Amino acid sequence: FAEAGAELGTLGLAAVGHRVVHGGQEFYRPTLVDDALIAELAELSPLAPLHNPPAVLGIEVARRILPGVPHIAVFDTAFFHDLPAASATYAIDRDIAERWQIRRYGFHGTSHQYVSEQVATFLGEPLASLNQIVLHLGNGASASAIVGGRPVDTSMGLTPMEGLVM
Repeated sequence: FAEAGAELGTLGLAAVGHRVVHGGQEFYRPTLVDDALIAELAELSPLAPLHNPPAVLGIEVARRILPGVPHIAVFDTAFFHDLPAASATYAIDRDIAERWQIRRYGFHGTSHQYVSEQVATFLGEPLASLNQIVLHLGNGASASAIVGGRPVDTSMGLTPMEGLVM
C-alpha cells in the first residue's frame, strides 16, 4: 500500500473506525471489533444487504492490514436506538415483533446526530433547547424529528429500504 501514500504502519494510528449501517437491537454503542462481532454483523446482513456485507469485508481487510490497532465499529442505527415506543413500534403483533426484533431502527444516524449538533453550534443555542427536522439528502435520503438533541421520529424503519424515496 506504500505506493498509494505513506506506509500505514508508520502513521501512528491509535484506532480504526468502521461505520456499519445496521447494528440490530444489540449494537448501538461504539464496539471493539473481534471475530464474534464480525460473525454477528454478517448475520444482520439480511437487514441491510447492500451495506453490511461490504462493511464486514472492509473490517476484515483492515484488521489484516493493521492487526496491532484496535478496530471500533460505530452503527448508523445507534442514534435512533432509544426512539419513543410510539415511533419505534410497528402496528403488528407484539410477540412477533419481539421474537423477530421487528422495530423501526432508523438509519443515517451519524449524519442526523452530527447535523443536529452543528445546527446548535451555528445558532449559538444549547442543543437541548432546539426542536429540529433534519434531512439527510444524498447517498440515501431520510428525515428525522429531534427534540432537545434526542430523536423522536425517523422516516427509516426496519431496513434502509423504508422511508423517503431515494
